[in-house]
Order: sequence, then C-alpha cells, then structure tokens
Amino acid sequence: MDSLITAAARALAAGDPLGALNRVALRQDPPALALRGIAMAQLGDLDRARALMRSAVRGFGPREAVARARCTVALAEIALASRDLHGSAKALAAARATLERHGDRANAMHARHLEARHLLLLGRPDEAEGLLAGLDPALLPPALQTAHELVMAGIAIRRLRIAPARAAIARARHSARLAGIAALAAEVERAARVLDTPAARLVAPDGGRMLLLEEVESLQASDALIVDGCRHAVRDPHHVVPLANRPVLFALARALGEAWPADVPRDVLLVRAFGARQVDESHRARLRVEVGRLRAVLEPLASVSATARGFRLTPYEAERVVVLARPVEERHGAVLALLADGEAWSSSALALALGTSQRSVQRALDALAASGRVCPFGQARARRWTAASPVPEIATTLLLPVPLPGG
Repeated sequence: MDSLITAAARALAAGDPLGALNRVALRQDPPALALRGIAMAQLGDLDRARALMRSAVRGFGPREAVARARCTVALAEIALASRDLHGSAKALAAARATLERHGDRANAMHARHLEARHLLLLGRPDEAEGLLAGLDPALLPPALQTAHELVMAGIAIRRLRIAPARAAIARARHSARLAGIAALAAEVERAARVLDTPAARLVAPDGGRMLLLEEVESLQASDALIVDGCRHAVRDPHHVVPLANRPVLFALARALGEAWPADVPRDVLLVRAFGARQVDESHRARLRVEVGRLRAVLEPLASVSATARGFRLTPYEAERVVVLARPVEERHGAVLALLADGEAWSSSALALALGTSQRSVQRALDALAASGRVCPFGQARARRWTAASPVPEIATTLLLPVPLPGG
C-alpha cells in the first residue's frame, strides 16, 4: 500500500473524510476508489459511495480476497445506513469469514457488528446477541468498542431492560471520547435520546400521560393486566396474548380495557370493532361471535362476561387493567415514526421493520404523500421516502415487531 493510500486510510479511521479525499480524489485504482467510497459515505452521499465501492470490487482481482471482503463490508454498512434491509446477509457473513481467515480481526469484528445491527433493526435481538456472544469489548479499539456497546444498548432497549441499556450507553460515550470521532459521538447521543423520549401513552379518562421506556418497563413488571396498543397484545406478568393479526379482537379488548372496571355497551363495541353506525341483527350476531373468540384467547388472563347492556373485562389475578397507546395516534403513525429518524427508507425496508406487508406500507406512503407528510425521491426499486415535515420525536422501540418480555 503506497503512502497516500495509507494516509487516506488513517484519515478515514480518524473520522476525517475530507482529509482522505484530498489524498485520493483524483485516483482511479481500486484501493483509492474504495477509500473514496468510504469517504463519501461518511459525508452522507450514499449513492455515490455505493457506486464507488462497486467499482472498487470490480477492480480487485480474484486473488485479492481480503480487499474484496472489505469492500463487501463497506457496501453492507452503506446498505444499512440507507435502510436497504434486503441486502445479502450471506455475502456479509462470507466476507466476515474471509477476513477472520486472513487475520484481519478489526474488519471482521466490524462486519460482525453490522450483522448484529441488521438483525436488531429487523426485531431479532436474540440472534444479534448470539452473534456477539463471547466477545470481550475491552480487546477492541475504541471505535469498535463504541459500536459494540451501541448494539448491546439496542438489544437491552428492545427487551425493555433500561438500566443495562443506560450502562451500555455510558460505556459507549466513554469509548467514543477515546476514539475522538465526532460522528461516532453524535450517534451515541442519538441512541441516548431514545431513553428520554416518550415511547407510549397511558390511556385514562382524563387523557392519560406520556410514558418513557423506563416507565413502560416498570408497568410491565407490575401486577397490572396491560392492553398494549403499541404492540397489539394483552399481557399480565405471566402470560402474553398477541393480537397483532386479529385487529377486531384487539379493538374489543382495548374498548373493554379503557372502560374497566365498568362494562361497555354493545352499541359502543359495534362502533369500536366494526365501525358500524346503523346497527342491525347481523352486526349483533357478529359481535357475539367475536366476543366469544376474545373470551377464548384471553382465557389465561381474564374473563369477558355479558352484562345487561354489554360486556365487562375481569382479570383473574391482576389488580387493575391499564391501556397503553402509541404516543401519537394517527393513521399510519408507525410509518411516520420510523421516518422520523431522518433516514431515507424504501417501502420494503419499512415493511420488514414493522413486520407487515409491503403493499400495506405502500398504501400508507401514498396516503401520507397525498397529504404532504412524506416525500419520495428516486424511481422504481431505487425509490426512497423521507418525512416532509417535522414529526414529533418519539421512541419507536414499542412499534417494532419483537415479542414482549415474558412472551
């Protein structure tokens, strides 16, 4: 490696992309193209970065396996930053194996952390944790220590274990200071803000109040029966009943939970569950069927009993019933919440992150675009979406598809 390539690589490792470009901006050899691609990624031009990295891969010969593997890792990081969640996990795993086999431990660890971040964004914290099991972060350089602690904080947050998450973020702050990379320190602060951002709303007759993740964690550790409108489930300390794929049953459960300990009139339930405005006997028959189904699925947690005017929810062991809702309840709010991170998302990536169909997400994006809430750019498979106006800052942790603690 010549002196200019070495100097550019050191500049990139120190978080100085402009210094790197000053050294290799006019060169067209594969190592220079790769370094320029990384520099452009650090500057935020991800499309140009991707093109440069692909040119570098084509330029490296089949005998330059380590260089090609490093480019594959860089492309995976660019894909993650641009929310291209359909990138080849197999290619990244193969690149990591190549780097490990050739003794490039630092880049192999970087690849491992990228795999873990990808898994975490898709709501698979157990797999992400398994990928990092046995690693001693004390043996890593400060920048990789920071990445490691951010992933561990993300895993803890997704599991609603907030004290370990705060400890991991404190360690990430320390290692980011040692690394001396401003962009890395900013990423740590963005992660820290999640812990102090409203994540849910406690529904109550007086309008309720916003809850931080720590408060949601405490509530879920209490003896309450929780009707969770963030993850569409009903739970107590010992059982979880997921209802994300049964919207009518969840609508009934929420209506009953909001009214507890009182009952809910049948006409109100018909409106909440079916949107029925003019009720006939077919609606009443359907309500009886759906209440029967709800009674069956909630059997481990509570009973649903008929009253003179409607139905009542009665928990078996829990002393109270509480209802959680999203901080901002509006149509397509989950899509808007993910776009609030400032990144450009594809519809397929949004669908993967939310655990829903791409067609449903596309309909939501079209509706939001028609109202001026989101903006598309690019065409066909390259189309990406961003928020067109400021979105209230909320933690998206409870919107993403991961089982509730105890589930």
